[in-house]
Amino acid sequence: MLEFPEFIHFPLAEWIDAIMHWVLTNWGVFFDAVGDSILLVLLYIERFLLWMPWFVAVLLVGLLAWRVMRHWLAGVVMAAFLIVIGSFGYWDLSMMTLAIIIAAVIISLAVGIPVGIIMAKNNRVEAIIRPVLDAMQTMPSFVYLIPALMLFGLGKVPAVFATIIYAVPPVIRLTNVGIRQVPQSIVEAAQAFGSNGRQVLFEVQIPLAIPSIMVGINQTTMMALAMVVIASMIGARGLGLEVLLSINRIEVGRGFEAGLSIVLLAIIIDRITHAMAARQEYTISS
Repeated sequence: MLEFPEFIHFPLAEWIDAIMHWVLTNWGVFFDAVGDSILLVLLYIERFLLWMPWFVAVLLVGLLAWRVMRHWLAGVVMAAFLIVIGSFGYWDLSMMTLAIIIAAVIISLAVGIPVGIIMAKNNRVEAIIRPVLDAMQTMPSFVYLIPALMLFGLGKVPAVFATIIYAVPPVIRLTNVGIRQVPQSIVEAAQAFGSNGRQVLFEVQIPLAIPSIMVGINQTTMMALAMVVIASMIGARGLGLEVLLSINRIEVGRGFEAGLSIVLLAIIIDRITHAMAARQEYTISS
């Protein structure tokens, strides 16, 4: 009487397995093409980052940080962080990690911003997609590795795919929120001057929603970076793999250096993207 009755059974696992088997059987060619496209984008980004001389990358990051954060010291600090990563011997691995992040963020933005716009324009679509986003953000990130492995196998492509699933919800949500927060009086004024729906969207709503969208880009980028260690479990090379190897071999110093490199990379990305969002908000408010 104290144990849960066995006859009450909801076979969700069996249903999901059957769906995945059907997808692999009937859509295998499609996912092969998607995987090849993702791999092509990733390889181009990775080769460019590895081809770029280290001092050029340091200089560009320093100039960008100085430009968006409006202080020369910020540029020096961000450039120094990159030099510290290189001094640990992790320059190439950090560029591989950055390539995965950039590829995942580009695809996440290409998917997330249009979905956020559609949500903002249609309440019914928002009601359908919102629970999906809730599930994507509360599901343990390790779970994303299972469909990624089944659809794409081991390597960089499933790592990017799992990262996209984990990182895309913030930009969708904040695009939706940003467009919905545009004052209705401004929209009505644009319509009164003869603007059609497309003009209102692209010339009024999206420009005014840019600060919110930039915050979404910042959050998506940081969540993509948070997946690098987990993605290393399915064959993605980079700083995450170094952390994983140091855990397996109990090499504390190696793990600390790799972990600190991830932290420094996260600080660089966060500060620069956050400053970009703040500048957009200041520009619009002024």
